[in-house]
Amino acid sequence: QVQLVESGGGLVQAGGSLRLSCTASGRTVSVIRMGWFRQAPGKQREYVAGINWSGSVAVTYYTDSVKGRFTISRDYAKNTVYLQMNDLKAEDTAVYYCSADIDGGSYDYWGQGTQVIVSS
Repeated sequence: QVQLVESGGGLVQAGGSLRLSCTASGRTVSVIRMGWFRQAPGKQREYVAGINWSGSVAVTYYTDSVKGRFTISRDYAKNTVYLQMNDLKAEDTAVYYCSADIDGGSYDYWGQGTQVIVSS
């Protein structure tokens, strides 16, 4: 089992920044990739960013709408993945979820979510 706890959400004005954190515990040695998803009111959950790693090499992925504004990173020693969000827009308003994959298939574990509200 892997437990994920997100933090860092809040209310910010358009153009502002927030940094989300996701700390993993439990069988973290089994995790091979982590991702951030978001779900806005009345919409389906969507992929935002992901980070895959093999040893010390990490590869990052982003959905088009956040490229150049969001950065996903990982602190191996702290078992924590971050999502730095800059130049936030009203359409970024959503509940953000952290997820972890242990077998290369679908994401297996999910956090409880953290709310991000961007006021225009």
